[in-house]
Amino acid sequence: MTTDARQLSLFAGRLKWAWPNLLRDNEAPGAQLYDRALLMAILSLISFGFVMVMSASMPEAQTLTGNPFHFMGRHILYLIGCVIIATLVLKIEIHRWQQLSPVILLVVGLMLVAVLLVGTSVNGATRWLAIGPVRIQVAEVAKFAFVVYMAGYLVRRHQELRENSKGFYKPIAVFAVYAILILMQPDLGTVVVLFVGTVGLLFLAGARLLDFFALILAGVMAFVALVLLEPYRMRRVTSFLDPWQDPFGSGYQLTQSLMAYGRGDWLGQGLGNSIQKLEYLPEAHTDFIFAIIGEELGFIGIIAVLSVLLFVALRAIRLGNLCLKTENAFEGYLAYGIGIWICFQTVVNVGASIGMLPTKGLTLPFISYGGSSLWVMTAAAMLLLRIDFERRLSKVQAIQGRVN
Repeated sequence: MTTDARQLSLFAGRLKWAWPNLLRDNEAPGAQLYDRALLMAILSLISFGFVMVMSASMPEAQTLTGNPFHFMGRHILYLIGCVIIATLVLKIEIHRWQQLSPVILLVVGLMLVAVLLVGTSVNGATRWLAIGPVRIQVAEVAKFAFVVYMAGYLVRRHQELRENSKGFYKPIAVFAVYAILILMQPDLGTVVVLFVGTVGLLFLAGARLLDFFALILAGVMAFVALVLLEPYRMRRVTSFLDPWQDPFGSGYQLTQSLMAYGRGDWLGQGLGNSIQKLEYLPEAHTDFIFAIIGEELGFIGIIAVLSVLLFVALRAIRLGNLCLKTENAFEGYLAYGIGIWICFQTVVNVGASIGMLPTKGLTLPFISYGGSSLWVMTAAAMLLLRIDFERRLSKVQAIQGRVN
């Protein structure tokens, strides 16, 4: 196999899984042009998610449809969608995303408006937009669109951001419009993810500390106000503080989740042997799938899953550092944003299921059941692979140019 063929092969060569090797890049001439460790981590999470969705969803699927494989069949269709999305995203050059970032933001904003007008309601929340046979949760797409927009904005207005408040508050105004539209669905969890991602990117871009702390204070005050103004949100907070006070009412979901973790112990009950998934724990295959993982695979399984998710987030942050060092600012901020997004959403999902945070209705990245979440996270992960591919390719081309 020639050098060029090895470079363009996804799995050529030996993959080094030692932890230090995973956290640093192979910068040798002729090195692999794809981040195989990141790709394998993403594929592992998606494959593991399919297994856990199949395990956690069978009892509820049997009750709702009479077919225990109902959700599994739909998840397979979602995975086919992931393959199509991955193929498309990997083919698009990163500079195209930068050029189209304002257009993407506008289109998704119009979709958020459309959800409020013609969206589909489930359990009292209007969050889904039907496009032909496909139903999309637009708030998930909004996370992706806003990360791309923020990366583009930080490149265009970097100097203005550092020098005066005007450059700082322009993206906050855009965030406020998105937040209002998403809160009308209602979906506070997505707004919190967008806010943390926005704050994180502004901080990494060098925003003035006075503006930064003012934004943090305003965000905390707004969050408290939103909780106090909605009785159901207030019930979530109070039940999170003491779920055992009303274990068959407002604290029911959290107490059942904690029971699942308790049964899991160190090694778990074994794959498929969960009791809580037998319709004791609501949303067992979606928002609370991590509790089923804990029950069936135990503490060891939990640590393994969190380690892979942490690796993906750290790899994204590392990629952002490398891109900024080579003055590829858009790619760097985009990688940062995706890393923050994956990390924070994981923290919120896991924190809610173990009782450390109020329930927010956020999925576990790459693992929870749900087409919109899985598709959007796949697109984000493929962006990371494309960014890294272009960075490595430019490095190889530079070396070849010096040789020639």
